Amino acid sequence: MFDRLPARVTIYEVGPRDGLQNEARHLPTEDKIAFIDALSASGLPAIEITSFVHPKWIPQLADAGEVAARIQRRPGVVYSALVPNAAGLERALGAGMREVAVFLSASETHNKKNINKTIAETLLAFEDVIGPAQAAGVRVRAYVSTVYGCPFEGDVAIDSVVRLTRELLARGVYQISLGDTIGVANPLQVRRVLTEVLKVAPADTLAMHFHDTRGTALANLTVGLDLGLTVIDSAVGGLGGCPYAPGAAGNVSTEDVVNMLHGMGIETGIDMARLAAAARLVAGHVGHELPSKMLKAYLGDQIRAERKATREREATSTNTNTNTSTNTNTNTNTNTSTSPSTSPSTSTSPSPSPSPSPSPERKERAS
Repeated sequence: MFDRLPARVTIYEVGPRDGLQNEARHLPTEDKIAFIDALSASGLPAIEITSFVHPKWIPQLADAGEVAARIQRRPGVVYSALVPNAAGLERALGAGMREVAVFLSASETHNKKNINKTIAETLLAFEDVIGPAQAAGVRVRAYVSTVYGCPFEGDVAIDSVVRLTRELLARGVYQISLGDTIGVANPLQVRRVLTEVLKVAPADTLAMHFHDTRGTALANLTVGLDLGLTVIDSAVGGLGGCPYAPGAAGNVSTEDVVNMLHGMGIETGIDMARLAAAARLVAGHVGHELPSKMLKAYLGDQIRAERKATREREATSTNTNTNTSTNTNTNTNTNTSTSPSTSPSTSTSPSPSPSPSPSPERKERAS
């Protein structure tokens, strides 16, 4: 194992969409824009910024059009959005999106709960999105949820995942993100599933999307990397969850993934400090602690650095005050030793005549 690791991996950031849509607090538009701009500045190559689903279903992302129009788009960065149907595509195109994503589940029950359609009906509806998007010069990505397990049905047949993969590629999507929506996958299962899927799809058409409910996401990713996959979906801070799976954790943290990849000598093009700063920013906006381990380590390092800087400033201030006091005492002693009135034995001048008036010092004391 690990003898076929890639030299470089593409991180597909999904926090602004897949993460924020599960937050109880609705972020103001300005905060979303600042968050996405911070992500762009970190070197991330691809960011899913929002969803053009009807606001009735995802009110957290009701400002999709404004967000898409106002973010600072950096050259070389792919910005995408989720679209559920033709109406969503129309809104996305109007907002200037050049990449969109469609979605469905490998589990029939989850698909009905999530989309209110059967899998067959969902695939049919894709005809109103994929073709028109491509005609407009827009690339289409696809998400397949519950690949490794369903909160309603339990195990999901690998054949179902393989069949959907083949179907989606035939319909023209350029990439399929295979999702462990509720975070139940383990490395052996990942190897079994991906080995079968790779029989019908090239590795460069697949992406990995793991939630970290049971703490196995990073281990699962290494299996996919060893099998040749080079695209990883993740969310900064570990944002996210699943509304139909109580207790399901968020997406695997982007910072944790990047830290692991860099430690393995795999390039991402991402600046870790800027990435962590973006995670810290959104943590303040959502109002609760995020599960990212690297974020906690980064914040801990910052606190230690700030405490160290404070100690150094205090030490410098103390030394300065000590030196100033020493110099003052030295000057006072020097002046006293050279005064004629205090050293009459060495003075060659006659003693001054007594002054009839009190000295200033005596006036001060008298007062």
